[in-house]
Amino acid sequence: MPHVPRDPLQRAPRRVALIVAVAWFMQNLDTTIINTSLPQMARTFGVDAVSVNIGITAYVVAGAAFIPLGGWLSDRYGAKRVFATAIVVFGLASVGCAACTELWQFVLARVVQGVGGALMMPVGRIIVLRNAGKEDLLRATALITWPALIAPVIAPVVGGALTTWYGWQWIFLLNAPLALIGTALVLAYIPGLREPDPRPLDRTGTILIIVALSLTIYGLSELAHPSAVGLDLALLAVGTLVGVAAVRRFRRAAHPLIDLAPLRVPTFAASTLHAGNLIRLAISATPFLLPLMLQEAWRLTPLEAGQIVLVYFLGNLVVKTITTPLLRRLGFRTVLIGNGVAVALSIGAFGLLDARTGFAVVAVVAFAAGVTRSIEFTGINTLSFADIGPTDRASASTFFSMMQQISMALGVAAAAIVLQVAHGPAATPLTQGDFALAFALSGAVALAGALLMVRLRPDAGHEVTGHRPRRKGEVPTRT
Repeated sequence: MPHVPRDPLQRAPRRVALIVAVAWFMQNLDTTIINTSLPQMARTFGVDAVSVNIGITAYVVAGAAFIPLGGWLSDRYGAKRVFATAIVVFGLASVGCAACTELWQFVLARVVQGVGGALMMPVGRIIVLRNAGKEDLLRATALITWPALIAPVIAPVVGGALTTWYGWQWIFLLNAPLALIGTALVLAYIPGLREPDPRPLDRTGTILIIVALSLTIYGLSELAHPSAVGLDLALLAVGTLVGVAAVRRFRRAAHPLIDLAPLRVPTFAASTLHAGNLIRLAISATPFLLPLMLQEAWRLTPLEAGQIVLVYFLGNLVVKTITTPLLRRLGFRTVLIGNGVAVALSIGAFGLLDARTGFAVVAVVAFAAGVTRSIEFTGINTLSFADIGPTDRASASTFFSMMQQISMALGVAAAAIVLQVAHGPAATPLTQGDFALAFALSGAVALAGALLMVRLRPDAGHEVTGHRPRRKGEVPTRT
């Protein structure tokens, strides 16, 4: 039988996903690498290290506020053009961050950088979804999940080395060549698809959702600081009320900025709004709590703590090769329930450890937590779009990215609040008991999310995984 050459277009979904992954790697690396350089940056700006956190908050707030515009911009100007522009903006803003000598300059540069990052998230996912059929969706989603797994592993080492040898500015200058490579790949290989009849911009909805997300995320991020709790609660309350108004607007508008129609799809609602959101919230708290516990309660050095955190993220990487076959064999419902329970148990297990626990035991728990985290993230991220039709993918991607940002901020804020309440006003180091409570509550939240996955149909997302559970009394066919 003559060999039939493979159509180059059949390789497009994987190539497109890898290109998007390059850009997302730059973004994820930047998000995690900055934590290693806060003291050095503070000295440059002439402020204390805590004050530099406003640069992190500014980035998160800008990102959350502008994510909703990604879907409309991609429809109006084309996803390829918007994605390339977002990478350029992110890269230029990174160079701007490196050039800053005052804290206010740094905050402004981080806002611009956050806007670029915000557009990269939903638009990059839109590009992947539009170029992947049902049979390619699981593999493509797995590829674009890699940046979130690899970046945290190398960020502490790269950030520490660059800051120690060359100065903190280089953690931002590193983005310049990555942005150049990413932009060149996008322009060369990403198809220039766009909607032939883009919807008009919902200006009222845009203003409402930007105000709602800005106030809500900022209020959540600052709520753990006891200096202005009243103001933070007020911001959070106002943001919530404006958010309710935005939802009402989206339900009634003829051309809403965020179309809520994807929420009528059970798999999307479960993985994005309900069960999946609870699990993401709990998982997002762990990278915040773990290094803090190791250094504050266990009195480990940053290097010793980094070794344990490295094991945690290595678990994310090692299991990646078996996640896709696992989902194909067992299906979304079984994996997300069983692995979700394992996520809850592994998170709660961190609170049962202490400074006297042997390194081998700590490493096993950290590795298990990383493994379950990776499987759950890949499953939730893929299931979100398993049953979304082509016409709703832009809106679904925007909503997914927005909820992802909110759950991350809420997870960290909630963990910080629990630590603050458990420890009390005493100006003493945090104790193991404080962290045990925070990990226990995080595990309980993850468990609630896993149990909510029971509501999924046994064959949920079967067009993506190819898994169809055998019905009772059904005899398997022989081949």
